[in-house]
Amino acid sequence: MTALYGGIEAGGTKFVCAVASGPGDVRAEVRFPTTSPAETIGRSISFFQEQAAVAPLAAIGIAAFGPVDPNPASPTFGYITTTPKSGWANTDFASAVQRALGLPVGFDTDVNGAALGEHRWGAAQGLDTFIYLTIGTGVGGGGMVGGQLMHGLIHPEMGHIRLPRPKDDDFPGICPYHGDCFEGLACGPALQARWGQPAETLPPDHPAWDMQAQTIALALCNYIFTLSPQRIIIGGGVMAQAQMFPLVRRKVQALLAGYVQSSAILGAGIDTYIVPPGLGNMAGVLGAIALAQAAG
Repeated sequence: MTALYGGIEAGGTKFVCAVASGPGDVRAEVRFPTTSPAETIGRSISFFQEQAAVAPLAAIGIAAFGPVDPNPASPTFGYITTTPKSGWANTDFASAVQRALGLPVGFDTDVNGAALGEHRWGAAQGLDTFIYLTIGTGVGGGGMVGGQLMHGLIHPEMGHIRLPRPKDDDFPGICPYHGDCFEGLACGPALQARWGQPAETLPPDHPAWDMQAQTIALALCNYIFTLSPQRIIIGGGVMAQAQMFPLVRRKVQALLAGYVQSSAILGAGIDTYIVPPGLGNMAGVLGAIALAQAAG
């Protein structure tokens, strides 16, 4: 009998919950807005209680927006910690799910979860060092180094690196902690704040996209220089614009200026080096399923 697992992709805008054994066997799925912790986590628990009455679940995986505490030895393991998301700071997430369902719980950042899913089933299969980046409501990054998910002091906060800016650009950014960090400049709400309209309504030839591609390319160059990933996978709603991947690839090559001598980056190799998720918009929740499999 195939074991079934529950996965929670806990995003700052919406939660996606699913029951599956893998990408070809998704038995049930539900999506709902992220409201208060009590309501949103409660809806997740109710969904899995209903599904467990149909078929037993082996474990639950949670891939959450952050910052989070992913250290199992920590007294605040499974918490969402210093998030700017209103009402969610210092939320005990994993333990609440574990107590309610009585199942093992795997817990990590949303981007590390998605990276694990991409490694198992998607665009990172066969690789041991790669980055998964999401650019949407926020900006976050995770991935693997040497076949292990990225952890350390806590977990990577790739969305909060500082980037050089044009001298005539006085947009302050929107990050409540750092102002004009990568997330503060490049997330969807930052685009709306800068240009006065939602990013998805900006036409393809709007100057916002060239500026956005330059910001993303600067960040990617920093990750390439420091982590030497074998591939960079980028998800999130902002990258859904058709022109973004070609723009970013060209700008990364220009900024690297031939310094990194690898066929994966030089010439046409860049087209398979900076790529969208192989699992598409299911990368997050399937990553949570992969976390559940590791926990169960």
